[in-house]
Amino acid sequence: QVQLVESGGGLVQAGGSLRLSCAASGRTFSNYIMGWFRQAPGKEREFVAGINRSGGRTYYADSVKGRFTISRDNVKITMYLQMNNLKPEDTAVYYCGAKRLGAEVTTAPRDFGSWGQGTQVTVSS
Repeated sequence: QVQLVESGGGLVQAGGSLRLSCAASGRTFSNYIMGWFRQAPGKEREFVAGINRSGGRTYYADSVKGRFTISRDNVKITMYLQMNNLKPEDTAVYYCGAKRLGAEVTTAPRDFGSWGQGTQVTVSS
């Protein structure tokens, strides 16, 4: 399994920006499809964005399209999530996940076998 560590969360005002990072170790990072998910209190974990192995294709939840950008650097074995124009409803713990099997990004958390510990993002109004 690949090991994942998220960083970059924090408290920001509505309209502000944050950049999350997900550092990987343990296995060949480029073998994994990667995704960002988030979980707010009392809610299920939900898909935010995904990226294929090469970084050439990206996918976004409708709620973040046009505001968030996912990217990866297979040399630095790190994935990123640039979050702009943040809204209070973006408040959640953000997790990165790694998916070893399959050819395409999927949105179900159960498809991702490795997870980081999460990083808190809080957006104040």
